[in-house]
Amino acid sequence: MSKRSIVFFIIGLLIACSTLGVFIFVKNNYVVPVLMYHSVSPFATEENRLSVRCASFERQMRFLKKHRYHVITLSSLAEMIKSKQKIPRRTVVLTFDDGYRDNFTYAFPVLKKYNLPATIFVIISEVGRIQGDRLTWEEIYEMQHSGIITFGSHALGPEPLINIANPDKVKKEIYDSKKALEGKLKTPVESFSYPEGRFNPAIRQLVKDAGYTVAVATSPGKGYPNDDAWALKRLRISSTSDNLFVFWFEISGIYTFIKEHRDDP
Repeated sequence: MSKRSIVFFIIGLLIACSTLGVFIFVKNNYVVPVLMYHSVSPFATEENRLSVRCASFERQMRFLKKHRYHVITLSSLAEMIKSKQKIPRRTVVLTFDDGYRDNFTYAFPVLKKYNLPATIFVIISEVGRIQGDRLTWEEIYEMQHSGIITFGSHALGPEPLINIANPDKVKKEIYDSKKALEGKLKTPVESFSYPEGRFNPAIRQLVKDAGYTVAVATSPGKGYPNDDAWALKRLRISSTSDNLFVFWFEISGIYTFIKEHRDDP
């Protein structure tokens, strides 16, 4: 073997060992991807970070099913975290924000097809709004009765709670949205999504005191068992995830782990 061949062999071996080391480390420190969708539409564009193409969404759900990912409910993840259970690798949680009507038209049939549970967070004041781009209560009832869709609160209105100066109004957004949703659905509402994913310790405490068992934000974060069930972060899935390799990388735990530690001070 020539000297040059030996050098390339050593370089290749080092790269392989480094890659294997990363995979082993991530495997032992698995980060549960809580995926955040918004709109699922045939008209989605790359410029719209809140929308995913219907065909892409179907491919992603088929990928999860085919490769035997453990798609669990958000409440189940919260229970695992609080009880400090070891969370299996390849565990994924599906969530949708804002209650777009296309969640019923396009996403719901796919979720039923592959029997994948998901949580949809609705803004109470926008349910059935006149523009017709939000879910109606009738559609919400049908999805709820399917047994695979759970609904959570995204507050009464879309304004970020952290921007509201009046603490009584903040409390009203959190408490009254829960009460309104429970009144409509006739079932306990356990999950809350912070509008725009923004909150502070006081808002987090209000959410916990209101009786929610889990709350989610937006930016990628850790899903370790000792994480905060009232401050779970998520991975935004948009048209940039059209490529299945990109999608796999995002849900592998590697992306979230790197993102989380890159953001560390």
